Amino acid sequence: MYTGEKVKLRAYRREDVALAQQYLNDAETKRFLMPGVPYPFTLEEENKWFENISSHKDIYSFAVETIAEGKYIGGCGVNGLDWKNSVATVGIFIGDKNYWGKGYGTDAMKVLLKFIFEQMNINKVKLFVYSFNERAVKSYEKCGFVREGVLKQEIFRDGKYNDEYVMAILKEEYFQQKFI
Repeated sequence: MYTGEKVKLRAYRREDVALAQQYLNDAETKRFLMPGVPYPFTLEEENKWFENISSHKDIYSFAVETIAEGKYIGGCGVNGLDWKNSVATVGIFIGDKNYWGKGYGTDAMKVLLKFIFEQMNINKVKLFVYSFNERAVKSYEKCGFVREGVLKQEIFRDGKYNDEYVMAILKEEYFQQKFI
């Protein structure tokens, strides 16, 4: 378990699965996360995901839990690792809308970065975010991520084509900002 100011990252539990399914099936949450046609996840699919999370080498999935209430509110983790080049690809979602825009996602990402840079010894962390997810972009910038590229008109959402940003932070940048 890894702890920040507002949240802790912990292993997923079986009791999180139904709520994870509910969070991920929310239309607004799905809009920010899924590139494909926004089709609902079944409870069976979520249970299969839960059963397989520990068997995936190089994938580290954490439940995000509030410190104050001990409530599961979302998830984050390392979705891909390139050990040779020391690059991790991460993702995050806060599914409980009561916690949107209040710093919980930023805190969770900071805890995840600490885990990656200080425990895994990775040199670069990157992520992908849709251009219309302005709240997430601001959160990532607060964590030290910078835009490295734009995938133009990468995603069709809400009747139009939208860009997707590639954002990243290097280990040296993380340690420079951490001790300021």
